[in-house]
Amino acid sequence: MSLQVCVLASGSSGNSIYVASDKTRILIDAGLSAKQTAVRLGQINVVPESINGICVSHEHGDHVAGIRVLQKRHGIPVYTNAGTLSGIRRMPKSGEISAKVFQTGSTFKIGDIGIDPFSVPHDAYEPVGFRLQTAETTVGIVTDLGMITSLVREKLKGCHAIIVESNHDEDLLREAPRPWPLKQRIRSRQGHLSNMGAAQLISECATDALEHVFLSHLSSDCNTPDTALRTVASQLRLDGLGHINLEISHASKISSLWKKGKAASLPE
Repeated sequence: MSLQVCVLASGSSGNSIYVASDKTRILIDAGLSAKQTAVRLGQINVVPESINGICVSHEHGDHVAGIRVLQKRHGIPVYTNAGTLSGIRRMPKSGEISAKVFQTGSTFKIGDIGIDPFSVPHDAYEPVGFRLQTAETTVGIVTDLGMITSLVREKLKGCHAIIVESNHDEDLLREAPRPWPLKQRIRSRQGHLSNMGAAQLISECATDALEHVFLSHLSSDCNTPDTALRTVASQLRLDGLGHINLEISHASKISSLWKKGKAASLPE
């Protein structure tokens, strides 16, 4: 059974990724409003009531804003580790959220999808990336991380598709009209990965299996889609990986619906 992947939204205004097998449908994060989540799922002919679970990477608002209403309105189970759940419950107006708690580093299943949550460096309580797997397909997701670690490389190796942060261009970040402490936080080991960092990570974890990479979480004022795509593609060509298909994930619209071994179909 092959996995399908669609990035519903990616950016500081909201993040959510749809991953599905033939029998199971899940969301990784729910940073859009419940209404907007339903709209974007509808664009790939999916209704919220059919979602079997929401897996949360960390508690920042752009990853959890829609969780409470999605759970209340549609009865979708939420899966999170203890640190992230504590972080969510400390947020103002978070409301009551019921969650199934997983252990970081321990694989669990939702339906027929195996989910391996692994630690990533980011400024949150207990942030994780995810490796999702069926018998036929493996997908890796690391949307917020400040640096590349050996564990991240290991978990992304062998994946057929990867969703990886490509947050900022170093020059644009340096020139941006942002406070210096914020720039330092973004560039820190607990912050966000640059375009060159994304290219390095892809090169270091790519195997013959890797077909498709979604570049995600682009900054609206310290990056552009063309800059991210050009920077990463150029480095991958130098590394002999020009065959890998690259796609930008956007805040305002859904990505293609990717499936292993088939050309991605872009939304109209």
